Amino acid sequence: MNTTCRRHIDEQITTHFQKYKKILVLLGARQVGKTTLLKRLFPEAQYLLIDNQSVKNILERYDISAYRQLIHPGAKTVILDEIHLLSNPGRAAKIIFDQMPDIRLIITGSSALSIKNKTSESLAGRKIDYHLFPLTCAEYIYQTGTEAILAPHISDAILNPKKDTSLYPFDVTAIVETILRYGLYPDMVNSPADEKYLHNLAGSVVFQDLLELNLIENRSSAVSLLKLLAYQIGNLINYSEIAARLTMDVRTVRRYIDMFEQSFIIFRLYPFSTNKRDEIGKTPKIYFYDVGLRNALIENFSEISVRSDRGALFENFIIGEFLKLNTYFDLGYSLNYWRLKQGSEVDLVLQKENTCIAVEVKYSAGTITTAFKHRYPKATTHTITIDNFY
Repeated sequence: MNTTCRRHIDEQITTHFQKYKKILVLLGARQVGKTTLLKRLFPEAQYLLIDNQSVKNILERYDISAYRQLIHPGAKTVILDEIHLLSNPGRAAKIIFDQMPDIRLIITGSSALSIKNKTSESLAGRKIDYHLFPLTCAEYIYQTGTEAILAPHISDAILNPKKDTSLYPFDVTAIVETILRYGLYPDMVNSPADEKYLHNLAGSVVFQDLLELNLIENRSSAVSLLKLLAYQIGNLINYSEIAARLTMDVRTVRRYIDMFEQSFIIFRLYPFSTNKRDEIGKTPKIYFYDVGLRNALIENFSEISVRSDRGALFENFIIGEFLKLNTYFDLGYSLNYWRLKQGSEVDLVLQKENTCIAVEVKYSAGTITTAFKHRYPKATTHTITIDNFY
C-alpha cells in the first residue's frame, strides 16, 4: 500500500466487508480520487469501468448469464466504476448482489448516482453509502510529506481550541494560503498551482455527468448560475433575485442548485433558529466543496494577501473542512449558521444532543457576537483564525 496516498476514509472502507455483507457505494465528484483509493485498497479486485462501451453494453443486458461471462472466475471483489452511466444502475447491482453472493461488490458514482431517478429496482437494505471529498488540509499536508501523521486537526481545533500553529515545524499559514488559492483536488498535490487543470475542471468536468444524463437543458445558464454562486460564497441566497439577474425561471434556478449540491460541487448551510421572531429561519448560505474550483469559476488565483475575498475564502475552507471530517469520522454534528434579521451573525453552529458550539471564523481576528451569547448562554463559543485552526 502506498501510504503517501492515505485518506481519512481508508479504515471505513477496508473494514466495511468485515462488518457488513452489503454493497459498498462510494460517492463523490469526479477527480476526487475514488478510483485511486479503491485500486490502492483492493488491488486484487476486478475493475469494470462503465465508460468502456463494451462493458456498458454487457451490463445493460441485465442478464446474470452475461454478467457471469464478464466477471472473472474466482473474482472475490468487483468494482463497478461510474455506475450511474447505466440506464438502470440499481438493477445491475441488484442482480450481481442477489445472484452472485460470493462477490464483494463495490460501486462508485460521481454526481448523478444520487440524483438520477431512473433506478426502477431499489437497493434499499442492500447498500451502505460512503462519501469521498477533495482532500482535507491534513490529507494534503500528509500527502506532500510535510507531516508524518494523518490526523483530523481542524475538527480538533474547532471542538477543542487550544492549538497554536506556530508550534508546528512547518509554515501552516503558507500552506493554507496555497490551499485557499488552488484548493484540494488530489491532482493539485503533484501539480501545485495548476490553473489550467482547475479551469478545465470548472469548464467541463463538473458538468460532464449532468450533460451526459440530460439533467440540465441549458449549459450556458448552468455555468452562469454556478459562477454567480461562486461570487456569493457565505452570503444568504435569494433564489428569486438570482433568477431575475440571470433571466431564468426561479424553479430552474432551484433545480440546478439542487443538482449542483447533489453533484458535490456546492453545499448549503441552513440557519440555526429556535423560532425567535428576529432570527433568520429558512434562508440558506452556499459554499463550495473546493475553493480552488470556486476560484477557477471567477478566474481569480491572486495571492491571498491582496484579495478582498480572503475572509470569505477562509470561512468556506473551514466550514468545508469540518463538514468533510464530520462525515468521515461520523462525529454526528449538525452544521448551521445563526443570524438575526438585523445582521448579527455566527458563521458556524454545531449541535449534537445537548451540545451546542458556536464558531466565528475570521482570517485574522474576531469574536462571537454578544447577541448570540445572551440568547444561548449555555453554548460553547470560540473563534477560529489562521493562527489556531490546525
